[in-house]
Formats: sequence, structure tokens, C-alpha cells
Amino acid sequence: MFSYKAVYVIVLREFKRFFRQKGRLVVTAARPLLWLLIVGSGFGRLVQTGGGVNYMQFILPGIVGMTILFSSIFSTMSVVWDREFGFLREMLVAPVPRVAIVAGEILSGSMLSLFQGAMLLIVAPFLDISIGYSELAAMIFLMLLVSISITAFGLFVASFMTSLEGFNVIMNFIVLPMFFLSGALYPVSGLPLPLKVLTFINPLCFGVDSFKHVLLPGAGRLSAEFPLVVDVAFLAVFAAIFVFSSAYVFERRK
Repeated sequence: MFSYKAVYVIVLREFKRFFRQKGRLVVTAARPLLWLLIVGSGFGRLVQTGGGVNYMQFILPGIVGMTILFSSIFSTMSVVWDREFGFLREMLVAPVPRVAIVAGEILSGSMLSLFQGAMLLIVAPFLDISIGYSELAAMIFLMLLVSISITAFGLFVASFMTSLEGFNVIMNFIVLPMFFLSGALYPVSGLPLPLKVLTFINPLCFGVDSFKHVLLPGAGRLSAEFPLVVDVAFLAVFAAIFVFSSAYVFERRK
């Protein structure tokens, strides 16, 4: 029987852990703003834009995606941490369904990622990007979908890791290519064919593309490259695959 109380306890624990780490809060708020300022100012002089969109406006959806990516992956690190220090074993032997543990980990990571991504939308009006109620609702839905997709993927990888060092090595090998092949800093249409093929299996690419539909409509060659329905469908399927895969692995873990 599914335990909502177990899910609630796991989510509450992760939120308390996050908000008690003051340094993490400061870095979480400052890092995307620094990326936006430094990359936007530096690359903006080198990259040609059009369609009434400047480079700093163009990379805002990508920086939102980057924030969600790093936050989602970082949140799943707690699973490896808990395994290394024995807390995960206590959860696994507790009289609660293991699928509730998976749901709690994914929900907590997704909600924290959504919170951090939403904070970045505050700067949108300063970049002359208007966000009304409908755009805000669309962004919240899309950011949550991206957060669930990446958190579920990170949890699946974390379920096989036995040390933080190993997890960090694997995720650094995966995360940076995910970011640079997401269309966050430049359109993926200009990539060589072998790299362009990799974007078709990159959830962040479809996530950033969906954000462009909302934040940069009618931006010419810098606008979204896939139909919105394709973005949403890919993210939904990707999320479902790794949510169920993570649940499968946890159910069989001893």
C-alpha cells in the first residue's frame, strides 16, 4: 500500500536540509545570475542575434534549464550520501513501500529544482521579457516536467552508485555534455550532425526548447526548434521511463 506519509516525510527532510544550508542558498541564487551576466555579456559581443532578441534574452531559457539541471542532479546526490552513511538502509528496511521512497526523492528534488528555476524568472522583466499569468503558468508546468525528468534520471544513476566520488565522476561526464548540447548557449541547428543526433536524446534540449516557446515567441532563428507538443511528449516519456526504472531498481535492492 502506497504511503503518502512516507513521501511527505522525505520531502520535508530534503526541504529542511536545503534551507538550513545558508551557503548553498547563496550559491544557488548567485550562480545563475553570474552565468547570465558573464556569458550574456561576453558571448553577446560574438554571437549574431536577430528577431528583436539580444543574446542575454536568448540565453535566459538556457540558464533556467541549467539551474534545474544542476539542482536536480545535486538533489539525487543525497541518495548516495544516505547509502554511504547508512541512512538509506534504514529507509529500505522500514515498513513502507519502496516506491514511496522513490516518489519522495523525485518529488523533493523536483520541487526544489522548480523553486530555484522559478526564482530566476524574476530577472525576466529586466531583460524586456514580459511574463503574464498564462506564461507563468506554462513555465511552472514545463519546469516541473523538466525537473521530474532529470531528477528521475539522476536517481536512476544514483541507485547504482556506492560512493559520492563515483557519482560525481559519472554525473560530471554526463551533465556538462547535456548542458552544452541543450541549445542553452547557441542554436542546436548549427551543430555537426554527430552532435546534433545526441540532442535528440537530451531531455534538457527539449526542456530549454519548450522554455523558448514561452519566453521567446517569434524570435526568428533564435526561437524554439521543435514543436511544443514534441517537447512535452519527449519529456513526459523520458520522465515515465526513469521514474519506473528507478522504482524497479529500488524494489529489487537488498
